Amino acid sequence: MPTAREALLDAALAALAYRPWPAVRMADLAGAARVSRQTLYNEFGSKEGLARALVRWEADAYLEGVRRLLADPAPPERNLVVVAEWIVTRAAARPVLRALLTGAWDERLPAPRPARPGARPAAVPAQRRADEGPPAPGELVAATVACAGEGWATGCELVVRLALSHVVAPPVPSMEGRRADGQCAEPESWSPMTPAMTRLIETILSVETTSPRKTIP
Repeated sequence: MPTAREALLDAALAALAYRPWPAVRMADLAGAARVSRQTLYNEFGSKEGLARALVRWEADAYLEGVRRLLADPAPPERNLVVVAEWIVTRAAARPVLRALLTGAWDERLPAPRPARPGARPAAVPAQRRADEGPPAPGELVAATVACAGEGWATGCELVVRLALSHVVAPPVPSMEGRRADGQCAEPESWSPMTPAMTRLIETILSVETTSPRKTIP
């Protein structure tokens, strides 16, 4: 059973699916999570605190997902391809994660800024960590690479950056995907990655698996 904090974060993510962050009301989130408004404020301190916690939660869930996929007993090079496909899929469905990975924030999302200098530390340990602010895209890439271990760090960074290029610039829709006025329609999904990109990743990683030094030259 989720904790009150988890229920509130889930409610905040759900609310972002149909309204911009400035229009999300704390009272509505408390009602959706079935907790009191006082509990909400005890956990996060303010709406800004909730925004910071939401962004930190998305980053942590992303890294936990990467670690889980890399721990699979399949060959490491295959796991890295799976990680790349998972990043593209998850970023397409989760706008906060997409913004974390690319640095492209907009007015619909929570503002990714740390707590004000000199502010009283939060009573909840998880909130104190969230109040430090979210990781920058480069820091999140570095944390992702660290999950792969030293032997596969180079390959992991390459795979992650290829996946992020797919997130930033998804495939152009075909002619069948154009609207009647000739403009491109929104793609139905940003996943999976194109077969060509998957083959490219597998080919590059084969250099790492066959090299006696286990590193890409």
